[in-house]
Amino acid sequence: MPKFYQCVLCKTYPKGNHRQTLSKIYSKILQQNFGVFASQGSTICNKCRFKCYIISKEKRVNTAETLRPPNQSEQILGSPPFVHLPLCSTISSHAYCCVCKRPGPKLIVVKTHARVSAYIGAEIFVPEGSRCCPNHIQNEVFNEEAISKMIPVKVQSTINKSGIMDMLSLMRDELMKQRKTRLDFDGDSMTDLDYATLTGLSKYQFDELMTDIHDVRTSKSRTSRTCIAIFMTKMRSSLSNRMLSVLFNMTKYQIRRSVMSARKALMASFVPQNLGFQHIDRDAVINDHTRPLARELFANDGKSPAILVLDGTYIYIQKSGNFQFQRRSYSLHKNRPLVKPMMVVTTTGYIVAVLGPYLADSKNSDARILNHMLATNVHEIKEWVQEEDVFVVDRGFRDSAEFLEDLGITMEMPSFLKRRDKQLSTEESNNSRLVTKVRWVVESVNGRIKTWRYLDKVLPNSQIPYIGDYVQIICALCNKFRPPLSTGTTAEDINIASKMKYLSRQNNMLKMKVEQEGMEKRSFRWKKVDCADVATNFPHLSEEEIRNITIGVYQVKMAKSYVQEHLDEEGTYEILVSDQIENMVSAQIQSRHTSAKKYMCFIQYEDGAITGWYCKCKIGARVVGACGHITSVIWYMGNVRHQSERPSGVRNWTSYIEDASNMPDVIDGSDSNDDVTTEE
Repeated sequence: MPKFYQCVLCKTYPKGNHRQTLSKIYSKILQQNFGVFASQGSTICNKCRFKCYIISKEKRVNTAETLRPPNQSEQILGSPPFVHLPLCSTISSHAYCCVCKRPGPKLIVVKTHARVSAYIGAEIFVPEGSRCCPNHIQNEVFNEEAISKMIPVKVQSTINKSGIMDMLSLMRDELMKQRKTRLDFDGDSMTDLDYATLTGLSKYQFDELMTDIHDVRTSKSRTSRTCIAIFMTKMRSSLSNRMLSVLFNMTKYQIRRSVMSARKALMASFVPQNLGFQHIDRDAVINDHTRPLARELFANDGKSPAILVLDGTYIYIQKSGNFQFQRRSYSLHKNRPLVKPMMVVTTTGYIVAVLGPYLADSKNSDARILNHMLATNVHEIKEWVQEEDVFVVDRGFRDSAEFLEDLGITMEMPSFLKRRDKQLSTEESNNSRLVTKVRWVVESVNGRIKTWRYLDKVLPNSQIPYIGDYVQIICALCNKFRPPLSTGTTAEDINIASKMKYLSRQNNMLKMKVEQEGMEKRSFRWKKVDCADVATNFPHLSEEEIRNITIGVYQVKMAKSYVQEHLDEEGTYEILVSDQIENMVSAQIQSRHTSAKKYMCFIQYEDGAITGWYCKCKIGARVVGACGHITSVIWYMGNVRHQSERPSGVRNWTSYIEDASNMPDVIDGSDSNDDVTTEE
């Protein structure tokens, strides 16, 4: 059976032709220079023996200098071969893991980098030659789990000169690495929260993004990963290049080149896979990205058309010195210069394509942009869209109705208020609610992409050529890494759609009653009372029941602000009641847009349920849900007033801002006693 001999210095097991017998001279050298006590005749490997030979040769060369008498100014400093330091340390056995104390045989030697990581992470010294399980090591250092499990068994450690020098050298390298860059996207020092705060993506999502990018090269100033991180940080935080240069320890010009390289790489490899009419087919949109609610509301005869929601968003820019471009980019609607990308999204919030950006003058309305898209077949949209598809749009697309009709595309749009009319009819208001129930998703998409703050700021004119690229990159990131904005189960959506379609065919009976009996006129007798004293039989409703009445959550959110303004300083909620009519209340709710307007609301109830409502606002005649004014009265009387604690409203900031309308009273000086003279 072969014998195994261990080297006294490096503790390895050299083979027969790689080991030597330790001489007396080399034994003394080991003791003086390495702190190793070994007797003559022990085993030493050829590599360690060569180290001893080099040391002995240097001593022979310096013998002449050591024999001459030293000058008075020279001092001979000596140090022991090894030192004892008050450092907690682990076990140094070869048979057991230094972390979990598990016995071998599948243990690996802990390298110097791992020993340094243990000291930095847990202030525990791992002796040289110690061993551990392979699963404790990741990227040649201890992982976080191993450092947390590491328990010291000694309160004192013995370190030789070479060990101290190695530790100091590696610690210096680590310190220099941290000084080189303040934000390190190449290492493991940053958490998921750090990644999400700086880039808008988690660490796992950022790693997945890097797998789709192949055209960014590593330079002397930054790696490919840092290049993408610089671009994402700029998009997310809208920091200037000078500020980013401080964070990434680079020059402003290196930051600018990194942003340009990342933009080109993302547009070349990442965007085509996640955005555009060619990256997804119609069947995927119809089957995977269309809510059953929208299909039930707008599809006819059981067909499955592609339902798309279109709207333009705004990217604000600086005023240009080119007067022609200044006129073409100025929006009379927003009263500021901007450009308009056209968003094409599904009813779940998935972005199919982003077209443009377009100019903002009167020649580039939403309707004209849509007509131009279809006429020029931009991005081959006409090959993707088919007859009987549905476009859900807002009123800005009204001039596209005939153009879409010629192509066989159905356009769903809210109704217009006719000239000299103050309110939409019940039918028009109901149909508008069917559209807004689906169309809100495109507004949420516009808000989602603006969470990357760079698109929400005023961009300099030098970035105008790249605005389209920036918007497309952010939209592709939303498609890849963000969940759907609008979801719902099939059964729930079908029930809601059936309810809305049924109600849309009904008339507002309470409106007819109010108009026939003249209840909104001043001649009709209403008296103002606090709701706490009347209408005791008004139904008690939970917020879920109120949402069933409104068929949505937006009106309930707005109701809280309406209620806060309607309450007086003493907490009284004033309503109107009439002795001539039972089971009906009324209220005058202040408009949130115009101070001079108050809307008259009427609510009818019976047998613990709300049976009708009518409001004098523009959309108040509908029966498919209720407006915010009606909802505020129902929410307060049916829910809030029965609770012991009133919900906190939106904070009023008026008291923190100066108001020039508060002028002091002018006192007539002639009434002052100081001007009165008496005769003696």
